[in-house]
Amino acid sequence: MGQRAAIYCRVSTADQSCERQERDLTSFAERAGYTIAGVYKETSSGAKLDRAERKKVMALAQARGIDLVLVTELSRWGRSTIDLLNTLRELESRKVSVIAMSGMTFDLASPHGRMLATFLSGIAEFERDLISERVKSGLAAAKARGRRLGRQPGQRPKSDRLAPKVLALIAEGRSYRWIARDLAISKNTVADIAKRYRESKCARA
Repeated sequence: MGQRAAIYCRVSTADQSCERQERDLTSFAERAGYTIAGVYKETSSGAKLDRAERKKVMALAQARGIDLVLVTELSRWGRSTIDLLNTLRELESRKVSVIAMSGMTFDLASPHGRMLATFLSGIAEFERDLISERVKSGLAAAKARGRRLGRQPGQRPKSDRLAPKVLALIAEGRSYRWIARDLAISKNTVADIAKRYRESKCARA
């Protein structure tokens, strides 16, 4: 039996299809003599954090259910250089390689793979520096325009949004603990809303 491969396909928008990627990767696997352990397809932008199908592939690797992950290109798998490097290292710890259809194999146990990892680490560090620089630059520009950054004193977006519902439940005789559990907020938040309501009522009296 050949090496077990998980086929991973991803498109960025709902009007695109994974059909071509699946067809090309299936043919690639058959030519290479790989046994297809599963086909995983999803629609997700490159920056989106929650990729349910990719998580399934990672779980399969953790369970020693595959030897390889097949992708048409690395941009289909990694969200960024940092993410790519981290997932490659995690897969390598499970003895699983990532192979792109170009024939490029990322096996960090090999000398070639370690060289690529060193190269990717440099790019990842560069990316982190760029992101940090952009954030700092953006904050400085916003500050220069007179914009106040962060949550301002007295601002409680979630608390203020839920206040009417909290007060209605209190009026129904519900306990603070019950309200907190029902609305997925802390008991202290419920108490704070009730306290502000009492204070505002006294101020109007």
